[in-house]
Parts: sequence; C-alpha cells; structure tokens
Amino acid sequence: MQALTTMFQQFLRDEDGVTAIEYGLIAALIAIVIIVSVQTVGTQLNSVFSKIGSYLTSANT
Repeated sequence: MQALTTMFQQFLRDEDGVTAIEYGLIAALIAIVIIVSVQTVGTQLNSVFSKIGSYLTSANT
C-alpha cells in the first residue's frame, strides 16, 4: 500500500505532461495568429492588385 501511495504522490508532482500540454496550446495559438494574419494580408493584397488591375485597364483604353 505504501508503494501505491508513493507512486500516486510522484504522479501528482510530475509536471512533464502539463508542460507538453502547455507547449501544445502555445503552438495552437501561434498557428491561429499566423492563419488570421495570412488571411488578412491576403485579402488586402487582393484589394491592392484589383485596384492596380483596374488602373491598368483604364489606362490601356
């Protein structure tokens, strides 16, 4: 019974799993920020290229 209690106490003190979960959450948060940033920049770039295209079309005619 003493060995079981000791193993349970060691399990409660072990923080390796918690650290892995924290790193996973940080990586997920960074991925979300990157995805949102790329989508925003992509939308803005699309707008810029559309304006350039319309200017070129109007200048060509």
